[in-house]
Amino acid sequence: MHVLAIDTSTPVVTAGIVELTTDAVRVTATSTVSRTRAHAELLGPEVRELLRRAPAGIAAIVCGVGPGAFTGLRVGMVTAAALGHALEVPVYPVCTLDAIAALAGPGPFLVATDARRKELYWAVYGADGTRVAGPDVGAPDMVRAVAAEHGITRILGDGVLDGEVLACDPLGLVHAAEDAVRANTEPAALTPLYLRRPDAKEPAGRKRVSR
Repeated sequence: MHVLAIDTSTPVVTAGIVELTTDAVRVTATSTVSRTRAHAELLGPEVRELLRRAPAGIAAIVCGVGPGAFTGLRVGMVTAAALGHALEVPVYPVCTLDAIAALAGPGPFLVATDARRKELYWAVYGADGTRVAGPDVGAPDMVRAVAAEHGITRILGDGVLDGEVLACDPLGLVHAAEDAVRANTEPAALTPLYLRRPDAKEPAGRKRVSR
């Protein structure tokens, strides 16, 4: 079967077609555009091209649900939900940090990505790669303290803590949802992991007008 994988929880717009065979998982087509805030403008055309190149019909969609920024994250999730409805295929949500962890090999380790505002999104994974703490958001010193508390020296992600650079990609997304996709189980709700309030706020002192 072929699976479409999408993630827009980071500044990188990621999409790809991943094939699940009886005993293997392999990427057949991928598109990655780095360091951009133009998620809405870029994702649609990239997904259309990937679907055009897909060697067979799509059996499922896997979508990164964050943690991530409010606007960028919504672009990928809305796209995945709309395609799932149009193609009549299930859409499986995946924590983006779990997708990175799925490519990391044996643990324990901590995955951290840039959350802006001088903060990091993070999660801790045990020896078998299972998440044991997080996801959460905090300052770099706090994240380092969490790693020390769990006895972890291996930190990976997008390089924000000078650890191993390992980004979210289509293969990791599908690996994180592989068991559910293969079993064709009912997907969990497509719920975003925002972890904090949006940057936009109502100006102080504004009063509602009664009518």
